[in-house]
Amino acid sequence: MKTRLQTPHLLPVKDGKTKYGMITLFLHIKEQENIKMLWAGTVPSLIRGVPGGGIYFMAYDWFKNTFFPNQQRINTIQSIGIGVFARTISDVAVIPLSVIKTRMESGVYKYKSFLSGMKQIYTHEGWRGLTSGLVPTLARDVPLSGMYVMCYIQSLELVPLELRQSHPYKVNFTCATIASIFSAIITHPPDVIQTHMQLFPNKYKSISPVITDIWLQDGFPGFYRGIILRLMKRTILATISWTLYEKVKAESTK
Repeated sequence: MKTRLQTPHLLPVKDGKTKYGMITLFLHIKEQENIKMLWAGTVPSLIRGVPGGGIYFMAYDWFKNTFFPNQQRINTIQSIGIGVFARTISDVAVIPLSVIKTRMESGVYKYKSFLSGMKQIYTHEGWRGLTSGLVPTLARDVPLSGMYVMCYIQSLELVPLELRQSHPYKVNFTCATIASIFSAIITHPPDVIQTHMQLFPNKYKSISPVITDIWLQDGFPGFYRGIILRLMKRTILATISWTLYEKVKAESTK
């Protein structure tokens, strides 16, 4: 639903008006298409998310342990650097999966399966098609990750030590939620731009025409289409993954 809300010119029109709301879009997909479309892109999303998360945390730990070994406190600049490095590595590694996921969610491309979609993209568009939207993806995720790690680490340090020790997972969960909301709001415009570039690579060869079209069509609010759904997604994803990461790390040091 987020992917479709970010491209309003593809949304259904009724009585001369485009239906922008989440509820009306949900009902339209359910009634006019198929309830299964709400889970379109699940396979590439899983394939992207699982190894992508593993790559991210592996890069995160490697950078932190290599450049700041045995350092108890990570300052703001260091935490941003760790997040930026980790996210850049993981985004470049999984960008083809991000492209196929976005296209399967849109309803524009009728790929029979994840693998056939990947094959079609490579056959007709080559590697350029499989990596479309990489620049706005990095523009979204790199600062997002930097700000997220900074906010997460700094908020953890504001919590009294005894509370962190007595309720570690509740504290991790809360700090991860705060950091996720803050970083997602700041970096949402590149997410909208990325969606347009991955859906229409032949129309948008660079970022500038995407920005122009969004501005002419919807103005500033256009860059924040789908923000509620992304906040829900990012918050759930971040809180679960970081809470599990901290739990696994704590168990491994026992």
